[in-house]
This record gives sequence, structure tokens and C-alpha cells, in this order.
Amino acid sequence: MSNIPQDDQNQPAPGVQHEAVPEAHQDRREKQFLPVREPVFNMPSIIVALAALMLTIHGMREWVLTAATDQYVILLFSFIPARYSGELADFWPLAKYWTPFTYSLLHSDWLHIGVNLLWLAAFGSPVASRIGAGRSIGLACVTSAGGAFAHWFSYGNELVPMIGASAVVSGYMGAATRFAFTGKGVAGRLNVHGPALTLLGSLTNPRIMVFILVWFGLNYLFGSGVVPVAGSQVSIAWQAHVGGFLAGLLFFPLFDRKGRV
Repeated sequence: MSNIPQDDQNQPAPGVQHEAVPEAHQDRREKQFLPVREPVFNMPSIIVALAALMLTIHGMREWVLTAATDQYVILLFSFIPARYSGELADFWPLAKYWTPFTYSLLHSDWLHIGVNLLWLAAFGSPVASRIGAGRSIGLACVTSAGGAFAHWFSYGNELVPMIGASAVVSGYMGAATRFAFTGKGVAGRLNVHGPALTLLGSLTNPRIMVFILVWFGLNYLFGSGVVPVAGSQVSIAWQAHVGGFLAGLLFFPLFDRKGRV
């Protein structure tokens, strides 16, 4: 049985100083032991928004629109090279001003959009994390137009519509090469805010050149039909991929944030 008087049991021991811990400090200490909540989508919001927009558009075309209306959408928003060479009797002449951009929001099937969204998440995320949402949209427009120009240059009188976000994805990939091979990993992640290479520095970097050559080679093999793509029933506009990639590689500095360390 304790010999300490009841009133003295809660008193501090002799020679030991006790200080009251402020509530703010207690909250801070408690928060240190709380589990960290990871976001559901570990991607910039603009990439998630672009993916949601493409999925919504394709879902509407698949499940809501009639076949006739969907064909109208394709004619109105896809990129048709003959529209610019005078070979197409266009029912809406103004379409040539927006189709170099809107074609990238349309896809042929779920496999097509699924593959593009995977690559968009992989390469669009680091680019968007570096340059922000507004600049990412601007870069997407430039790379989409670059892909459309390359396709038109290759098939000037073609009446077959071109659709798909591959040129934009390739553009993000080209942009990422300007900084993805520099900087150091932080906690296992790429330091996307590291310094970007100049164009000359990129083209003289052995790792970047190997990456570019392999990328061009694979695009040609799959796009030309030398290596068939399993499950794909449509041809691949590999020239548009090249155009988008080059646009991202060349014009990335116009969208890059200044003052990055």
C-alpha cells in the first residue's frame, strides 16, 4: 500500500521540472503519427481532366449517339487531309480551323483510348507537374497541330479521317526528354523541376539519342505494319506521332516555367 498521501500522488517528483504542453504542440505530435493519405489518382488534375474528357466523349459516341450522328461527329471533328487540299467538298468549311486540335479527343475504340491514356499518364504527368495546367493545354494544342501537319504532309489528298490523342501523347514524350534525363531522383521519383537541356544538349546526350532512335524505330515498325498490333483493326498514323514528338521536343521551352533550379 502506498505511503504517499492521496493529495500528493499527482505532484511532480522532487528535482524534476514539468512543463505544460500547449495544445498546438500536442496536435502537431499527434499528426506525426497519423497515416498519410495518398490521392486516388497520383496525377496532376489537368491530366485527370483530359482523361475524363476523352472517356466521356467516347462513352457518348458508343452509348448515346446513333451511328448516323456519330458519323457526323467524325466528319466535323476529325482531321481529314483532303479538307486542306481542296479534294473534299466540305459541308462545313470552317471545320478546317478546329480539326487540327479536336481530332485528338476522338478515338476508334476502347483499346485505342486505353493505350493512349496509359501513355498520357506516364508522360503527361511529369510535364504537367513541371509547367502547370494552362501551359500543358497550350503544349497539347501545339503538339496536336504538329501531328496534324505531319499527317497532312504525308497524305495531302487522303479522305480517311484521322483521330486519336497519340500525337499529343508523343508531344508530351518529346517534351519530357528535355528534362527527364537530367536532375536526380527524390524519394524514388524523378525531379521534374530540375534544369532542362537545350536542344543541342538534348541531341548530343547519348541516353536521349538512344531513346529517340528506339522510339522512332518502334513507331515505324508498328505504324508501317511491319509488326502488326494485336487487337487493332485500324491503321496507325505514325507520321502524326513523329510530328507531335518533334513539336514537343522543339517547342517545350516556350511553355517551360522560368527560374527552375
